[in-house]
Amino acid sequence: MADHICDVAVIGAGTAGIAAERNARRHGAATLLIDPEFIGTTCASVGCMPSKLLIAAAENAYAAAQSDIFGIRTGDIAIDGKAVMQRLREERDKFTAGTRSRFEKLPRGTTIRARARFTAPTTLALDNGDTVSAKAVVIATGSSPMVPEPFAALGNDVLTSDTIFEIEDLPRSLAVIGGGTIGLELAQAMARLGVEVSLFDRAETLGKVQDQEILDALLDVLTRDMNVHLGVDVTPEKAAGGINISWKGKSTGHQLFEKVLVAVGRPPNLKDLDLAAAGVELDDRGRPLFDRTTMQCGEAPIFIAGDDNADAPLLHEAATEGAIAGRNAVAYPASIPSRRTPSFAITFTDPPLVLLGQEPGENTLTGFASYTDQGRAKVEARADGCIRLYAEPEEGVLTGAAMFAPGADHMAHLLMLAIMKRVSASQLLEMPFYHPTLEEGLRPALRDICGATPTPIPGDRDGREPPGG
Repeated sequence: MADHICDVAVIGAGTAGIAAERNARRHGAATLLIDPEFIGTTCASVGCMPSKLLIAAAENAYAAAQSDIFGIRTGDIAIDGKAVMQRLREERDKFTAGTRSRFEKLPRGTTIRARARFTAPTTLALDNGDTVSAKAVVIATGSSPMVPEPFAALGNDVLTSDTIFEIEDLPRSLAVIGGGTIGLELAQAMARLGVEVSLFDRAETLGKVQDQEILDALLDVLTRDMNVHLGVDVTPEKAAGGINISWKGKSTGHQLFEKVLVAVGRPPNLKDLDLAAAGVELDDRGRPLFDRTTMQCGEAPIFIAGDDNADAPLLHEAATEGAIAGRNAVAYPASIPSRRTPSFAITFTDPPLVLLGQEPGENTLTGFASYTDQGRAKVEARADGCIRLYAEPEEGVLTGAAMFAPGADHMAHLLMLAIMKRVSASQLLEMPFYHPTLEEGLRPALRDICGATPTPIPGDRDGREPPGG
């Protein structure tokens, strides 16, 4: 047993916790980073990277299967599921090893392998018998998959985003419960790797898409690869050979699946922290109320960052929040507000689904462009999807976008910069668009916005696209 004293104690060694500890130490604090496992970040171990490894395999399988379009004959495509999963884990393990190597470079005595709970706002009890006294505490405990009770009792045939990458081979059939980012990405990847996939969601939309034309385009692509059942409630039941899924609502039916992926959310890891002892005010879901510009919980010397605040569960947001929390934990009680970047979310389906900035309001100007006849997309046999841009009235300053189109994950960065710099649609049209590129497909949407503002539309005098554009 030992009593540890520090300036800033950080609970959790994921992306947010690493950033919080680093920034607190950079600002002169004596720090402690507390975690029960130190296995690496969610992104590297069970999130961004293993999912993209699966998606990369799926993209290669899909490209091979579609090569006849270009006059390239590959013959029958054979997918070795065991090899797919083996490479995924090997490469995933390299990413997690890289993350873990950071811990070895921390000053000696900075890390403590234990679980922590509050005994007072600035004191912690650890499950190894130690105690910690700090001037300020950062909560960065991350999140874990939610498994509703009907599924929790069904054993290893029920998978989550934490366990799906550990399966030895691809299943013959897979039910995906939940149409958020995780569900969409893994459902399409599995389908393109030859798995029979059905996607279910209680909602009547997918991926938080509000624009009907974007949703229609998304459904058009997804239903080529899998069955999609929206607006339904599902009931699972253990059966010989897997799990039987019955559903009712907008449609009804039942089907036996070898495996079920439950992707209905990742709640924050807060239940074991004894937040009552921390003295922070909680919302109706038991999560601390906090200021997202300072990451401070009320007036307490407690800060929260990353997935455990359930605000913006994305890696770049977790890193930003951790850095803000770490700095303000050092500065307490003089917390310094930070300007947060606009919302920025990418779902790596094919084509990618992107939601940027503000959702449209009553007076928002909108511009639309289809990619079903876009020149570069047609060249690449990827002519699917559409985009919707949002802008302020009067001057047409860009405020947001919803996109489901080839290259949207890259174009999103151009648009994100435009939103942050308050660039207007007219100003963007003054930029040269190289021909033939996917970026050219933005111009019809930009012209729609310009046409609704008093600002003259720049660009080609007759407003026409170049040949094949």
